[in-house]
Amino acid sequence: MKVVRLAVIDYDAGNLHSACKGLEHAGAEVHLIDHPVGLENFDAVVLPGDGAFDPAMQQLQERGFVEPIREVVRRQQPFLGICIGLQVLFEDSEEGRAAGLGIVPGHVKRFQPEPGLRIPHMGWNQLHLTQPNSPLWAGIPENTWVYFVHSYHVVPEDPSWVAATVQHGTQIVVAAIARGSLWATQFHPEKSGSYGLKMLQNFVTFVAQRDPLTGLTSVQRA
Repeated sequence: MKVVRLAVIDYDAGNLHSACKGLEHAGAEVHLIDHPVGLENFDAVVLPGDGAFDPAMQQLQERGFVEPIREVVRRQQPFLGICIGLQVLFEDSEEGRAAGLGIVPGHVKRFQPEPGLRIPHMGWNQLHLTQPNSPLWAGIPENTWVYFVHSYHVVPEDPSWVAATVQHGTQIVVAAIARGSLWATQFHPEKSGSYGLKMLQNFVTFVAQRDPLTGLTSVQRA
């Protein structure tokens, strides 16, 4: 398998160390990028991060990443978002007033209060795979435990985006989305043990097998 060069966007949205280490463990050559020039020269782009929606969007705006990220998705360059890197793909958030990237039609909503429900949703919870054949889930069983830290969740207008859900209290919300070469998770795969690292490996493998001219992987071409 070829060495995959990943651009990991650094925009002061939390500690990127564990995400970079997880991707390096998966065999990728990881480059932290704090400016948008040359993103097209990488095999794929990763947008991790923790924190709030408005500050994340402000940093992306100030560093000039907004339109380049949109262009990454338009040209079907593989893209992985993690946590706030999922939420900013949407149009807006109840957490703040900033406009999101608007790549995925839909909104970010706060968990509804329930008796005894802890918000934020923090800790380990189980995935229900709604796209079980997605390359993201290769080797990942149903009900795998992964690690979450969030008070808000995404609501795509088109439910076919949803790759996995999770239940918190009585609420079933989106845990991951996937379409084509764009994948994003609300949970932290880099903090989710061996199965989380397997998901990062699946992304790196997907990128390595992708034909940059057609945008297809070797599995899809077959």
